[in-house]
Amino acid sequence: MPKADEPNDKAFDSLDARLDAFEARKAAEKPVRAENEKSSQDGYRLLADLVGGVLVGLGFGWLLDRYVNTAPWGMVGGLLIGMGASIFGVVRKATQLSAQASAKAPEGQAGEDTGGGSTAPKQKRD
Repeated sequence: MPKADEPNDKAFDSLDARLDAFEARKAAEKPVRAENEKSSQDGYRLLADLVGGVLVGLGFGWLLDRYVNTAPWGMVGGLLIGMGASIFGVVRKATQLSAQASAKAPEGQAGEDTGGGSTAPKQKRD
């Protein structure tokens, strides 16, 4: 029986092997988590751009109404211009993000259905 002061090499080797396996699992999980976080950030950025564009348009319309006395047409015009500009910007950015995601996708996965539709099997047509 080994003394308590003497190191147990088998225990240390086992601990090292378990630690290496744990670190390998964590390293494999990190890219998936980073990609999910980036997708979430992109979604929130698109939402902020959409809401921000509408609010900026409303703000300019309100200023126009206040100082040029065009009420309510300044706000209506500002709202329409803000919505149009923000939708244009969001669609452009979403197209860029989609192209980047397609370029990153491995062969055979680009263009596949990513969900969101029916889960029923597709039926053959006669």
